[in-house]
Amino acid sequence: MSEDFSSGCAFVDGAYVPIGEARIPLLDMGFSRSDCTYDVVAVWEGGFFRLDEHLDRFARSCDCLQLSAPGREEIRDIVFGCVRRSGLREAYVEIIATRGVPRAGQRDPRLITNRFYAYAIPYVWIANPAQQERGLNLVVARAVERISPRAVDPTVKNFHWGDLVRGVFEAYERDADTVVLLDHEGHVTEGPGFNLFAYCRGTLLTPAEGVLHGITRQTVLDLAARERLPCRVLRFDESLLRDADEIFLTSTAGGVMPVVRLDGEPVGDGTPGPLTSQLRALYWDAHRAGPWVTRVDY
Repeated sequence: MSEDFSSGCAFVDGAYVPIGEARIPLLDMGFSRSDCTYDVVAVWEGGFFRLDEHLDRFARSCDCLQLSAPGREEIRDIVFGCVRRSGLREAYVEIIATRGVPRAGQRDPRLITNRFYAYAIPYVWIANPAQQERGLNLVVARAVERISPRAVDPTVKNFHWGDLVRGVFEAYERDADTVVLLDHEGHVTEGPGFNLFAYCRGTLLTPAEGVLHGITRQTVLDLAARERLPCRVLRFDESLLRDADEIFLTSTAGGVMPVVRLDGEPVGDGTPGPLTSQLRALYWDAHRAGPWVTRVDY
C-alpha cells in the first residue's frame, strides 16, 4: 500500500514520511532548549513565493546560531519533494535546523551533530479570508513586553514565543483576535507570527527594531515602492497607532491582514481601509505570476 501524504509530507532522518508519522527525538535540543531556527515559505496555486529570499534568511539564521544545515540546492530539492509528494497546491512549508541530540552528559554545543527537518502541510492562515474581509480586532499588550533583542535576536526566526503566547492569552481575555507587543521603551514591535504596518498622514510606517525582517513585510515595502507610496521604517510608540488611518498585519501565513479595531476602538471608519485593500490585492496578484514565483513540477 502506498503512503498517504494528502495531509502533508515531512522530511525526517533523510526520508519522506506522512506528516502524521513524523517524529523528532525527545532529547533534540531544538525541542528541549529552543536551540534551533526555522523558516516558512508559502506555496500558492502551485508555486513557491519568494523561495530564494526565504532560503537566504534561513542561511543567515543558521550562521548566526552556528548551526549547520544541508546546502541550498539540497534544501530546495527537499522542499520540492515534500510539496510534490503531498500534492498540495496551497501549502505551508517549513524548514528547521536544530542543535541535535547530545550524548549522555554532553554540554558543549560545538560537539553536537545538528539536525534538519522539513515539512509541507495545507496552507495556514493567521486570519482566514472571511476574518480578513471583516477585519481584525487588535490590542496592545499591557501584561507582557516583547523580549529584548539583546537576549533573543528577532531577525533570526526562533521558537522563543513565551512572550507572544502570553500576549495571545491577554488578547483573548480582552475579546480581541490578536496582540502586538511593545518593547521596554514603549516602542511598537510585532505580534505572534506577524509584522505590523500603520498608514498615518499619507505615509506607510512599520517598526524598524525588535522585529523579524519578514518576507511579507518586505514584499509590502516593495509593492508600495512600485506604486510610489511613501514609506518609512522607523521606531514609534503606540500613540502613532491611535492616530493611524489604517493598520494591517503581514505574514506568510495570511498575507496582508486588515485591522479594524485597536483596543476596542475603531481604526479609521472601522472597516478595512482602501490602501490595505489595494496592497492586499497586489500581494496576492504577485503570487500568481512574475519573478517571485517558482513553479512546482507535480
